[in-house]
Amino acid sequence: MRAHEAMRKRIIQLIVPAFMLIGLPLAGIIVSGHDFHTYLEFPPTTKYVSHAPFSMPVFCGLSVFILAWILPVVYRCVICVRSEAKIRGEKHFSLPCWGYTGLAALILSWTLAWTRFHWFRALQPFTFLPLWLSFIVCVNALTEKRKGVSLMTEQPRIFLCLFPASAVFWWFFEYLNRFVQNWYYVEAANLGPVGYFLVASASFSTVLPAVLSTRELLLSFPFFEKAFGNYAKLNCGCNKLAVSVFLGLSALGLACIGSFPDYLFPLVWVSPVILLVSLQSLANQQHILSGIAEGRWTTVVASALSALICGFFWEMWNYFSMAKWIYSIPYVQRFHLFEMPLLGYAGYLPFGLECAVAAEILLPAIQKPDGGPDHAEGPAHVSFLN
Repeated sequence: MRAHEAMRKRIIQLIVPAFMLIGLPLAGIIVSGHDFHTYLEFPPTTKYVSHAPFSMPVFCGLSVFILAWILPVVYRCVICVRSEAKIRGEKHFSLPCWGYTGLAALILSWTLAWTRFHWFRALQPFTFLPLWLSFIVCVNALTEKRKGVSLMTEQPRIFLCLFPASAVFWWFFEYLNRFVQNWYYVEAANLGPVGYFLVASASFSTVLPAVLSTRELLLSFPFFEKAFGNYAKLNCGCNKLAVSVFLGLSALGLACIGSFPDYLFPLVWVSPVILLVSLQSLANQQHILSGIAEGRWTTVVASALSALICGFFWEMWNYFSMAKWIYSIPYVQRFHLFEMPLLGYAGYLPFGLECAVAAEILLPAIQKPDGGPDHAEGPAHVSFLN
């Protein structure tokens, strides 16, 4: 009976935010008089959002805001890393044998993605998937080397379930992007609807495995727990009324995102985590932010940083690839690192939290069952390891 009730709550956790993410932006543009068919074009090829030009005041203001959040975390990391390096010293580097296979595949995939061999022309647009599968193997090999176990080897069947879950997960962001058009794919029109869906879904399936594997690697370093296991206590004092207000504002923003894309485009990355965490909080459940009131930031920082690390590799490998994406972001479309405007990388930070929360909801088996510190910190410490 308890299992049935838990399953019912989990389904509600999935259905309610899914309906809000899908329905609210679409309802908003219908109410505002836009032709909703344009926003549902598949594959998306029409450019119908005209973005605001670069603004130095906006760029500087956002830079100060972002740096105010991340610099204390960076400083804390640097101090603890230096302290650990003095204690631990150097160790011989080695990988499990399958890790070297993954590394060789990564080098080969990278070479094929960035070169233009005549004999490889037909397969040139499809290098994303093998590149990221190789990356995932390499990251798990590094984790295995450090801990003796990894997400990929401890419970492989559950790990494999992350791939289809990831494809579904990322399609929500593709849908939200229809209303702001902050990125587009240069080869999408050449694939056709079915080809685009299949190729895109295969590529999107690597997102959650990559981010969560990277986070598990980060958490294998003791300095993370040392730095953020007892960090600044941030007690928002949010009762259910305050949480409901946050939820309502996020819902209102989603409904208006298509009408005011220049102002509300950050909601593509912020609103999903607000919806998910708010609903968990209203249901009196632990969530990824539960621990920060007691100073437990370990999984929050590791989740955000893992997405940022993956984001760097996404953008780097995208830069010289044939099948690539291009950005168009209002007010900050300048000072690029690869195709991404520099401030755009900040979007990866909340995205890491969304990866953690989504994985815990989609795959309940990944929770730690022991009720220990990791579990108390919130279900976002996604690990298959007991």
